[in-house]
Amino acid sequence: MKNVLVLGGTGAMGKHLVQLLAERGDRVCVTTRARRDSSANVEYIQGNARVDSFLEPLLERQWDAIVDFMVYSTPIFRQRVPKLLGATGQYVFLSSARVYADSSTPIREDSPRLLDILDDSEFLDTDEYSLAKARQEDLLKQSGKKNWTIIRPYITYSEQRLQLGVLEKEAWLYRALQGRTIVFSEDIACKLTTLTYGMDVARAMTTLIGDPRALGEAYHITQSESASWRRVLDRYLKVLEKHLGRQPKVALFDMEKFSRCKWAKYQIKYDRLFDRTFDNTKIAQFVDVNAFQSLEARLARCLEEFLEDPEFHAIDWGSEAIKDRYCGEVAKLREFGHWKHIIRYLLHRFF
Repeated sequence: MKNVLVLGGTGAMGKHLVQLLAERGDRVCVTTRARRDSSANVEYIQGNARVDSFLEPLLERQWDAIVDFMVYSTPIFRQRVPKLLGATGQYVFLSSARVYADSSTPIREDSPRLLDILDDSEFLDTDEYSLAKARQEDLLKQSGKKNWTIIRPYITYSEQRLQLGVLEKEAWLYRALQGRTIVFSEDIACKLTTLTYGMDVARAMTTLIGDPRALGEAYHITQSESASWRRVLDRYLKVLEKHLGRQPKVALFDMEKFSRCKWAKYQIKYDRLFDRTFDNTKIAQFVDVNAFQSLEARLARCLEEFLEDPEFHAIDWGSEAIKDRYCGEVAKLREFGHWKHIIRYLLHRFF
């Protein structure tokens, strides 16, 4: 039995990882901002792991492994690295395959990163997600220790997370269920992407936790199969047509127009406009990647399960208003939860 601390482990990958670790007999402590009931082998500790006064008492204990799903700024991570590495035999850092630069061949773990080869000074002056993760990887490598493992998942999906390019479900699926047009980018639609079911990523991570061969190494964990975003959209549309009794309307915009609907300049430019395919040879030493869930079947099933009891996070009404202005549509009054949302929507929709 190993004692494992999971920081922020309640998302698409984390909840599966906690389940798998508990099933193999590990004792798992999970930080969460919301109150959750503990169970056999799993203890939920309510608090915000971003706050030092909450985290530091946990790091005074010695853990066999710490799995870190938190998102940090680079200065904050620089401060925390010594404490995190000092509190465990294996620190598992969740990076991202967005760190990789564009590649004409399937990406390997030693493929160039954006941070290493770009000369875009405006971009490099930011701590954008892909750059922050790469810089934080470097801090681990420069720490003088080897008790870390870097995980680089790419786009993961689950019954609660269903992405379309740079759009979360709140920005495309919500519109379809309300009878309005799904707005997407024609430029992104033609690009290849790699989506992986959260449980499959978690299963591969489980094999790395506690294995000394994984120390001082980086692994991306992705599906072997790639698909265009157009194919992903078509799969969603088939499920929605069956659910709604009609196929949702779709508008594919050029990049200038789409960017006004969704501000994600660097994520689009330095990721979603790249073809993303991966060479899984390295992680295949630990897990059978050919046993990962088929994109066609599992993605459809995840959407079907979500539609049984749909629940959305906050809607960006400014963005929705711009989409509706382009599509000649108007949201219904019953959709707004607060008068401030109505004002924001009306200003962007009509003025």
